[in-house]
Amino acid sequence: MDRAWVATALQRIEADARRSADTHLIPLPLPEWPGIDLYLKDESTHPSGSLKHRLARSLFLYGLCNGQIGPGTTIVEASSGSTAISEAYFARLLGLPFVAVVPRGTAAAKLAQIAFFGGRCVEVAPAEVYAEAERLARECTGPGGGHYMDQFTYAERATDWRGNNNIADSIFGQMRHEAHPLPRWIVVGAGTGGTSATIGRYLRYRRDTLATTRLAVADPENSVFFDAFARGDRSLRSDARGRIEGIGRPRVEPSFVPEVVDRMLRVPDRLSFSAALALSARLGRRVGPSSGTNLAGALALAAEMAARGETGSIVTLICDAGERYADTLFDPAWQAAEGLDDACVAAVWSAQATLDSATRPARCAAMGQSAA
Repeated sequence: MDRAWVATALQRIEADARRSADTHLIPLPLPEWPGIDLYLKDESTHPSGSLKHRLARSLFLYGLCNGQIGPGTTIVEASSGSTAISEAYFARLLGLPFVAVVPRGTAAAKLAQIAFFGGRCVEVAPAEVYAEAERLARECTGPGGGHYMDQFTYAERATDWRGNNNIADSIFGQMRHEAHPLPRWIVVGAGTGGTSATIGRYLRYRRDTLATTRLAVADPENSVFFDAFARGDRSLRSDARGRIEGIGRPRVEPSFVPEVVDRMLRVPDRLSFSAALALSARLGRRVGPSSGTNLAGALALAAEMAARGETGSIVTLICDAGERYADTLFDPAWQAAEGLDDACVAAVWSAQATLDSATRPARCAAMGQSAA
């Protein structure tokens, strides 16, 4: 391993982080529920355009410091799009080849962004992405060989969950001077499970949030995370492909840590799409479907708090911008085919939908564990 090259690579990644200001925490007024404050952590403003920028940075640092990435190493990843875009960004920063193995049908705008950063895309059947990425990395014969980043295994361990400006540390730093600085809920989706693992662990590490803040994971249709959490069964699999890109998986990924999740909510895809359109209209700019899933979960919890007469704050994420979905979610013909109309979008703010819910005590009981 060329230690001088590794030192330069680490310096370039650290310099990129210093050049990037922290992402904004946007207050979203909820006149529907006075006394409940909703905040959106806007991860779409990262240089590579999504929440996955943080993960990609951590995965590159992890690979470099573990001696897995060196001069000329071809970086290979299995991804539905956003992680691959962010990893292509960092691969270009380091002058490394990058190959993304993506499911057929991935949004064309995402494939174009991977190519913009110099990456090459290999489209395969959804069930084949893991094995194909591993095979391509193993068979790389160029200088430096190949390295399969494997976000689904390493997301939960590549990020320093104790601090170092991870997303949880950033959220609480920005919330410090708000009316309700310790949120009642933080709501995220799960793709790899790395974000929920980081936030859940951080909530315990801080200690002052143990009695105050709970973590909820909003899961879309055709994802097994919800049922696996409710039943305490990591072996569940699904052959159906999810439609909310970036979150939801057909298997329980190794980086998903259910022990740090307090509650899971299953969000119908139609509600996710409607919520993304509703949020885009209220913000005056487009957000992606996974942000709609997060918003639907946050509004369901806000409605519950209001029904109990509670006040407090809820934080969730804008995962990426809506420009990546110009040919789907923001195409009027696509909206009409999905039955999305003004009434669907307006109904989002009334939180009329009842979401399937599973709590950590029920899950722990199913696994024969005691609930914390």
